[in-house]
Amino acid sequence: LISSATKSLRMETEILEKKLQDAQMKLAEKDGDKEKEIQNLKRLISELEFQLTMEKSNSESFLDKLKKEIKHKSDELEQLTQEKTQLIHSLSQVQEENSVLQDTVRRECEERFELTAALGRAREQVLELRRLSGTLP
Repeated sequence: LISSATKSLRMETEILEKKLQDAQMKLAEKDGDKEKEIQNLKRLISELEFQLTMEKSNSESFLDKLKKEIKHKSDELEQLTQEKTQLIHSLSQVQEENSVLQDTVRRECEERFELTAALGRAREQVLELRRLSGTLP
């Protein structure tokens, strides 16, 4: 009976040891799979961090380019605004000179008209005087 019980316990112990070995192998296999998964996730994180760094660098570079372009356009706008102001000032001066010249031409035309009228009257008077004096050309 003791021998049979001992044998039975040994067999049960062997079965349990085999189950324990199987469980340990499965656990080791799962640990290995988890370690692989951890390594894969670490690699993926590293790749994503690198991509993020590259994107950040590209964004900063693009932003710098945009800032430079905005500065350039701002400078151009300022220069064009100054040129516009100078052109408006020049136009104002030219318009003023034109007005003065038009006024001068108007006065000279009036004077010419008055002189022409006076010359006409003087001719008439000369003709009248010649007619009165009897000496016609």
